[in-house]
Amino acid sequence: MMREIFLNFGKQFLLEKEGEKIGKKLKRKVKNVLFCGMGGSGLPGRLLIEILKENPQIKKKEINFTFWQDYFLPKNIKKDTLLITISYSGNTEETISNFLEGKKRNFEIVTLSSGGKLERLAKKEKNPFLKIPSGFPPRCALGYLFSSIVGVLVGKGILKKNFGKEVFLLREKLQPRVFEKKGKDLAKKFFQKIPLIYSTSRFRETARIIKIKINENAKLPCFFNVFPELCHNEMTGIGETKNENLRKIFKVLCLLDKKDFFQNKKRIKIFKRIFEKRKIEVEIFEIIGESFLEKIFNTTLLGDWLSFYLAKLQGVDPVPVKLVEEFKKLLKE
Repeated sequence: MMREIFLNFGKQFLLEKEGEKIGKKLKRKVKNVLFCGMGGSGLPGRLLIEILKENPQIKKKEINFTFWQDYFLPKNIKKDTLLITISYSGNTEETISNFLEGKKRNFEIVTLSSGGKLERLAKKEKNPFLKIPSGFPPRCALGYLFSSIVGVLVGKGILKKNFGKEVFLLREKLQPRVFEKKGKDLAKKFFQKIPLIYSTSRFRETARIIKIKINENAKLPCFFNVFPELCHNEMTGIGETKNENLRKIFKVLCLLDKKDFFQNKKRIKIFKRIFEKRKIEVEIFEIIGESFLEKIFNTTLLGDWLSFYLAKLQGVDPVPVKLVEEFKKLLKE
Protein backbone atom coordinates (compact mmCIF):
# COMPACT_ATOMS: atom_id res chain seq x y z
CA MET A 1 0.00 0.00 0.00
CA MET A 2 2.57 2.57 1.13
CA ARG A 3 4.90 1.88 -1.80
CA GLU A 4 2.05 2.63 -4.22
CA ILE A 5 1.33 5.88 -2.37
CA PHE A 6 4.95 6.97 -2.77
CA LEU A 7 5.08 5.95 -6.45
CA ASN A 8 1.97 8.06 -7.11
CA PHE A 9 2.94 10.95 -4.85
CA GLY A 10 3.13 13.50 -7.69
CA LYS A 11 -0.53 12.89 -8.53
CA GLN A 12 -1.51 14.38 -5.17
CA PHE A 13 -0.72 17.92 -6.37
CA LEU A 14 -4.16 18.52 -7.82
CA LEU A 15 -6.27 20.44 -5.29
CA GLU A 16 -5.11 23.96 -6.15
CA LYS A 17 -8.31 24.69 -8.07
CA GLU A 18 -10.55 23.45 -5.26
CA GLY A 19 -8.60 25.55 -2.80
CA GLU A 20 -8.68 28.55 -5.12
CA LYS A 21 -12.48 28.47 -5.26
CA ILE A 22 -12.59 28.65 -1.47
CA GLY A 23 -9.94 31.39 -1.31
CA LYS A 24 -11.91 33.61 -3.70
CA LYS A 25 -14.91 33.49 -1.36
CA LEU A 26 -12.96 34.82 1.62
CA LYS A 27 -13.92 38.46 2.10
CA ARG A 28 -11.97 39.82 5.07
CA LYS A 29 -8.69 41.68 4.92
CA VAL A 30 -5.83 39.48 6.06
CA LYS A 31 -2.49 40.49 7.58
CA ASN A 32 -1.64 37.14 9.18
CA VAL A 33 -2.03 33.48 8.26
CA LEU A 34 -1.90 30.94 11.09
CA PHE A 35 -1.63 27.22 10.29
CA CYS A 36 -2.86 24.76 12.94
CA GLY A 37 -2.15 21.05 12.53
CA MET A 38 -0.64 18.18 14.46
CA GLY A 39 1.56 15.33 13.19
CA GLY A 40 1.30 14.74 9.44
CA SER A 41 -1.37 17.44 9.20
CA GLY A 42 1.17 19.99 10.40
CA LEU A 43 3.68 19.30 7.63
CA PRO A 44 2.20 21.40 4.76
CA GLY A 45 2.10 24.65 6.75
CA ARG A 46 5.65 24.17 7.97
CA LEU A 47 6.90 23.51 4.44
CA LEU A 48 5.11 26.50 2.94
CA ILE A 49 6.67 28.79 5.56
CA GLU A 50 10.10 27.30 4.72
CA ILE A 51 9.53 27.96 1.00
CA LEU A 52 8.36 31.53 1.69
CA LYS A 53 11.56 32.27 3.61
CA GLU A 54 13.57 31.22 0.57
CA ASN A 55 11.27 32.81 -2.04
CA PRO A 56 9.42 35.77 -0.45
CA GLN A 57 8.61 37.06 -3.94
CA ILE A 58 5.87 34.43 -4.33
CA LYS A 59 3.72 36.57 -2.02
CA LYS A 60 1.52 39.33 -3.44
CA LYS A 61 1.08 41.05 -0.08
CA GLU A 62 3.07 41.58 3.09
CA ILE A 63 1.53 38.82 5.16
CA ASN A 64 2.94 37.24 8.30
CA PHE A 65 2.83 33.41 8.30
CA THR A 66 3.03 31.42 11.53
CA PHE A 67 2.53 27.85 12.67
CA TRP A 68 0.85 26.57 15.82
CA GLN A 69 0.65 23.18 17.57
CA ASP A 70 -1.20 23.28 20.88
CA TYR A 71 -4.71 23.26 22.34
CA PHE A 72 -5.11 27.02 22.72
CA LEU A 73 -4.37 29.67 20.13
CA PRO A 74 -1.78 32.38 20.86
CA LYS A 75 -3.26 35.26 22.83
CA ASN A 76 -1.61 37.92 20.67
CA ILE A 77 -3.15 37.07 17.29
CA LYS A 78 -5.57 39.65 15.97
CA LYS A 79 -8.85 39.61 14.07
CA ASP A 80 -7.07 40.20 10.75
CA THR A 81 -5.80 36.59 10.88
CA LEU A 82 -6.79 33.80 8.51
CA LEU A 83 -6.85 30.60 10.54
CA ILE A 84 -6.20 27.42 8.52
CA THR A 85 -7.09 24.35 10.59
CA ILE A 86 -5.83 21.04 9.20
CA SER A 87 -6.63 17.58 10.52
CA TYR A 88 -6.43 14.76 8.00
CA SER A 89 -8.65 12.49 10.10
CA GLY A 90 -10.85 15.36 11.19
CA ASN A 91 -10.72 14.10 14.77
CA THR A 92 -7.51 15.64 16.14
CA GLU A 93 -8.50 17.13 19.49
CA GLU A 94 -5.94 19.96 19.49
CA THR A 95 -7.06 21.14 16.03
CA ILE A 96 -10.74 20.88 16.96
CA SER A 97 -9.95 23.03 20.01
CA ASN A 98 -8.24 25.58 17.70
CA PHE A 99 -11.29 25.65 15.42
CA LEU A 100 -13.73 26.18 18.29
CA GLU A 101 -11.60 28.90 19.87
CA GLY A 102 -11.18 30.55 16.47
CA LYS A 103 -14.97 30.68 16.10
CA LYS A 104 -15.36 32.26 19.54
CA ARG A 105 -12.74 34.87 18.70
CA ASN A 106 -14.44 35.55 15.36
CA PHE A 107 -11.50 34.65 13.09
CA GLU A 108 -11.94 33.79 9.45
CA ILE A 109 -11.31 30.04 9.26
CA VAL A 110 -10.65 27.57 6.46
CA THR A 111 -10.71 23.88 7.38
CA LEU A 112 -9.11 20.89 5.63
CA SER A 113 -9.84 17.26 6.50
CA SER A 114 -10.93 13.97 4.98
CA GLY A 115 -13.99 13.90 7.21
CA GLY A 116 -14.57 13.36 10.93
CA LYS A 117 -15.74 15.78 13.57
CA LEU A 118 -13.96 18.75 12.02
CA GLU A 119 -15.90 18.37 8.78
CA ARG A 120 -19.17 18.18 10.71
CA LEU A 121 -18.26 21.28 12.74
CA ALA A 122 -17.24 23.27 9.67
CA LYS A 123 -20.48 22.43 7.88
CA LYS A 124 -22.58 23.13 10.97
CA GLU A 125 -20.93 26.54 11.36
CA LYS A 126 -21.12 27.13 7.57
CA ASN A 127 -17.36 27.55 7.45
CA PRO A 128 -15.23 27.16 4.30
CA PHE A 129 -14.24 23.49 4.11
CA LEU A 130 -12.03 21.55 1.70
CA LYS A 131 -12.38 17.77 1.73
CA ILE A 132 -9.17 15.76 1.26
CA PRO A 133 -9.24 12.25 -0.28
CA SER A 134 -9.43 9.64 2.49
CA GLY A 135 -7.61 6.35 2.95
CA PHE A 136 -4.06 7.60 3.51
CA PRO A 137 -1.90 7.75 6.62
CA PRO A 138 -1.87 11.51 7.37
CA ARG A 139 1.91 11.74 6.85
CA CYS A 140 1.41 10.34 3.33
CA ALA A 141 -1.15 12.95 2.19
CA LEU A 142 1.32 15.84 2.05
CA GLY A 143 0.72 16.61 -1.64
CA TYR A 144 -3.05 16.87 -1.20
CA LEU A 145 -2.73 19.10 1.85
CA PHE A 146 0.03 21.31 0.45
CA SER A 147 -1.67 21.92 -2.90
CA SER A 148 -4.91 22.71 -1.03
CA ILE A 149 -3.46 25.44 1.17
CA VAL A 150 -1.56 26.93 -1.77
CA GLY A 151 -4.83 27.05 -3.73
CA VAL A 152 -6.64 28.80 -0.88
CA LEU A 153 -3.90 31.42 -0.56
CA VAL A 154 -3.72 31.97 -4.33
CA GLY A 155 -7.49 32.38 -4.47
CA LYS A 156 -7.35 34.87 -1.60
CA GLY A 157 -4.69 36.86 -3.48
CA ILE A 158 -1.96 36.24 -0.93
CA LEU A 159 0.25 34.00 -3.08
CA LYS A 160 0.96 34.63 -6.75
CA LYS A 161 -0.89 32.53 -9.32
CA ASN A 162 2.40 31.46 -10.92
CA PHE A 163 3.37 29.73 -7.70
CA GLY A 164 0.14 27.73 -7.82
CA LYS A 165 1.05 26.64 -11.36
CA GLU A 166 4.53 25.66 -10.20
CA VAL A 167 2.99 23.47 -7.51
CA PHE A 168 0.69 21.81 -10.05
CA LEU A 169 3.69 21.04 -12.31
CA LEU A 170 5.18 18.90 -9.55
CA ARG A 171 2.85 16.20 -10.89
CA GLU A 172 5.18 15.90 -13.88
CA LYS A 173 8.53 16.82 -12.35
CA LEU A 174 8.75 14.54 -9.33
CA GLN A 175 10.37 11.17 -10.02
CA PRO A 176 9.53 8.77 -7.19
CA ARG A 177 11.26 5.77 -8.79
CA VAL A 178 14.59 7.60 -8.96
CA PHE A 179 14.41 8.35 -5.24
CA GLU A 180 13.21 4.84 -4.42
CA LYS A 181 16.62 3.48 -5.42
CA LYS A 182 18.44 6.23 -3.50
CA GLY A 183 16.31 5.66 -0.40
CA LYS A 184 16.71 1.89 -0.57
CA ASP A 185 20.50 2.22 -0.83
CA LEU A 186 20.56 4.62 2.12
CA ALA A 187 18.38 2.31 4.21
CA LYS A 188 20.98 -0.46 3.93
CA LYS A 189 23.60 1.94 5.29
CA PHE A 190 21.37 3.12 8.15
CA PHE A 191 20.12 -0.34 9.18
CA GLN A 192 20.58 -0.96 12.92
CA LYS A 193 21.62 2.67 13.47
CA ILE A 194 19.89 5.64 15.06
CA PRO A 195 19.65 8.23 12.28
CA LEU A 196 20.55 11.88 12.85
CA ILE A 197 19.21 14.10 10.06
CA TYR A 198 21.18 17.31 9.67
CA SER A 199 20.73 20.15 7.18
CA THR A 200 21.35 23.88 6.93
CA SER A 201 18.59 26.10 8.28
CA ARG A 202 17.23 26.51 4.73
CA PHE A 203 16.00 22.90 4.88
CA ARG A 204 15.10 22.76 8.57
CA GLU A 205 11.51 21.60 8.01
CA THR A 206 12.58 19.11 5.35
CA ALA A 207 14.99 17.51 7.81
CA ARG A 208 12.23 17.50 10.42
CA ILE A 209 9.91 15.68 8.00
CA ILE A 210 12.47 12.95 7.30
CA LYS A 211 12.88 12.54 11.06
CA ILE A 212 9.10 12.20 11.46
CA LYS A 213 8.83 9.67 8.61
CA ILE A 214 11.54 7.49 10.17
CA ASN A 215 9.82 7.70 13.56
CA GLU A 216 6.42 6.68 12.19
CA ASN A 217 7.23 4.42 9.24
CA ALA A 218 10.37 2.67 10.48
CA LYS A 219 9.41 2.82 14.18
CA LEU A 220 12.89 4.07 15.06
CA PRO A 221 14.29 6.85 17.22
CA CYS A 222 15.51 9.62 14.94
CA PHE A 223 16.58 13.20 15.56
CA PHE A 224 17.23 16.30 13.47
CA ASN A 225 19.18 19.52 13.80
CA VAL A 226 20.62 22.28 11.63
CA PHE A 227 23.95 23.87 10.74
CA PRO A 228 25.49 26.08 12.02
CA GLU A 229 23.69 25.79 15.39
CA LEU A 230 24.45 22.10 15.97
CA CYS A 231 28.19 22.87 15.77
CA HIS A 232 27.82 24.88 18.98
CA ASN A 233 26.20 22.18 21.15
CA GLU A 234 24.80 18.87 19.83
CA MET A 235 28.02 18.01 18.02
CA THR A 236 29.83 18.00 21.38
CA GLY A 237 27.25 15.80 23.09
CA ILE A 238 27.67 13.09 20.47
CA GLY A 239 31.26 13.46 19.33
CA GLU A 240 32.85 13.84 22.75
CA THR A 241 30.99 11.17 24.68
CA LYS A 242 33.39 8.75 26.33
CA ASN A 243 31.03 5.88 25.58
CA GLU A 244 32.43 4.49 22.32
CA ASN A 245 29.54 2.03 21.98
CA LEU A 246 27.10 4.96 22.16
CA ARG A 247 28.92 6.77 19.36
CA LYS A 248 28.66 3.69 17.14
CA ILE A 249 24.86 3.62 17.51
CA PHE A 250 24.46 6.87 15.56
CA LYS A 251 24.74 7.50 11.84
CA VAL A 252 24.37 11.00 10.37
CA LEU A 253 22.62 11.99 7.15
CA CYS A 254 23.67 15.50 6.08
CA LEU A 255 21.46 17.19 3.47
CA LEU A 256 23.64 19.47 1.36
CA ASP A 257 22.45 21.90 -1.31
CA LYS A 258 24.84 23.52 -3.76
CA LYS A 259 23.23 26.90 -2.98
CA ASP A 260 23.86 26.65 0.75
CA PHE A 261 26.06 29.40 2.19
CA PHE A 262 29.71 28.52 1.49
CA GLN A 263 30.68 28.61 5.17
CA ASN A 264 27.95 26.10 6.01
CA LYS A 265 29.13 23.81 3.21
CA LYS A 266 32.60 24.04 4.71
CA ARG A 267 31.15 23.22 8.13
CA ILE A 268 29.51 20.05 6.79
CA LYS A 269 32.76 18.82 5.25
CA ILE A 270 34.74 19.49 8.44
CA PHE A 271 31.95 17.92 10.51
CA LYS A 272 32.12 14.73 8.45
CA ARG A 273 35.88 14.55 8.86
CA ILE A 274 35.96 15.00 12.63
CA PHE A 275 32.99 12.73 13.27
CA GLU A 276 34.36 9.89 11.18
CA LYS A 277 37.65 10.27 13.04
CA ARG A 278 35.60 9.50 16.17
CA LYS A 279 34.03 6.47 14.45
CA ILE A 280 30.63 8.10 13.86
CA GLU A 281 29.47 7.42 10.31
CA VAL A 282 28.37 10.39 8.19
CA GLU A 283 26.57 10.22 4.85
CA ILE A 284 26.18 13.37 2.72
CA PHE A 285 23.23 13.59 0.33
CA GLU A 286 23.37 16.32 -2.32
CA ILE A 287 19.88 17.73 -2.74
CA ILE A 288 18.44 17.44 -6.25
CA GLY A 289 16.08 19.84 -8.05
CA GLU A 290 15.86 22.83 -10.38
CA SER A 291 13.81 25.00 -8.02
CA PHE A 292 13.65 25.23 -4.24
CA LEU A 293 10.13 23.76 -4.42
CA GLU A 294 11.41 20.70 -6.31
CA LYS A 295 14.32 20.32 -3.92
CA ILE A 296 11.95 20.30 -0.94
CA PHE A 297 9.67 17.60 -2.32
CA ASN A 298 12.44 15.51 -3.88
CA THR A 299 14.09 15.38 -0.48
CA THR A 300 10.86 14.50 1.34
CA LEU A 301 10.48 11.66 -1.18
CA LEU A 302 13.95 10.48 -0.25
CA GLY A 303 12.80 10.43 3.38
CA ASP A 304 9.71 8.44 2.42
CA TRP A 305 11.75 5.73 0.72
CA LEU A 306 14.47 5.71 3.37
CA SER A 307 11.88 5.19 6.11
CA PHE A 308 9.95 2.62 4.05
CA TYR A 309 12.98 0.42 3.39
CA LEU A 310 14.23 0.79 6.96
CA ALA A 311 10.84 -0.62 8.01
CA LYS A 312 11.22 -3.48 5.53
CA LEU A 313 14.72 -4.33 6.72
CA GLN A 314 13.40 -4.59 10.28
CA GLY A 315 10.34 -6.57 9.29
CA VAL A 316 7.86 -3.98 10.56
CA ASP A 317 4.70 -2.70 8.88
CA PRO A 318 5.24 1.00 8.03
CA VAL A 319 1.53 1.88 7.97
CA PRO A 320 0.08 1.56 11.51
CA VAL A 321 1.21 3.77 14.40
CA LYS A 322 -0.16 1.61 17.21
CA LEU A 323 1.38 3.56 20.06
CA VAL A 324 -0.16 6.83 18.84
CA GLU A 325 -3.58 5.16 18.58
CA GLU A 326 -3.20 3.60 22.03
CA PHE A 327 -2.27 6.99 23.46
CA LYS A 328 -5.32 8.67 21.86
CA LYS A 329 -7.57 5.94 23.21
CA LEU A 330 -6.24 6.41 26.75
CA LEU A 331 -6.77 10.18 26.50
CA LYS A 332 -10.49 9.59 25.91
CA GLU A 333 -10.93 7.47 29.04
